[in-house]
Amino acid sequence: MMTSAFASTFAPAILAKAAATRLMIFDVDGVLTDGGLFYGEDGESVKRFNALDGHGIKMMQQFGVAAAIITARQSPFVLRRANDLGIAHVFQGVHDKRLAFGELLKHTGLQAADCGYLGDDIIDLPVLTKVGFKACVANGHREVKSRCDYVTAAIGGNGAVREVCDLVLAAQGNYEAALAPYLA
Repeated sequence: MMTSAFASTFAPAILAKAAATRLMIFDVDGVLTDGGLFYGEDGESVKRFNALDGHGIKMMQQFGVAAAIITARQSPFVLRRANDLGIAHVFQGVHDKRLAFGELLKHTGLQAADCGYLGDDIIDLPVLTKVGFKACVANGHREVKSRCDYVTAAIGGNGAVREVCDLVLAAQGNYEAALAPYLA
């Protein structure tokens, strides 16, 4: 496994947990988005996603780490974004995220220790506390941050997902290979 200079900026314990990650799970509001909710006359009218985050998810998946979404809200925008990114595992309208997590483990055949989770609020704690790699966005709730292995420098919806994807790639020795096509 090739270690990059980027990987050497993280504590060995964080790298070990990120290296073991085979499936990275993301919350939506406050993680894949900035958490703002835009409502029109017909309900939710728009969600803003970050292109850097999306490309990070795609690169991570290219190197064998699957992605999943578990969110309490139901939105056609989430399904569209997941389809754009090739995320096959999408659970929406889930208020007890443990149930979706259990289904996800059954479907993938993975163990909780094989998974990572990036969340921001206390609704994420039932899954976050079970996975092997626990991460929170910089502007997440203090109770979530206090239980995580890694807290991003970026806030939700503004590069936090990309930061975690890059960390996972680096921990698994794939960061330089992910960059290589763009440096050729």
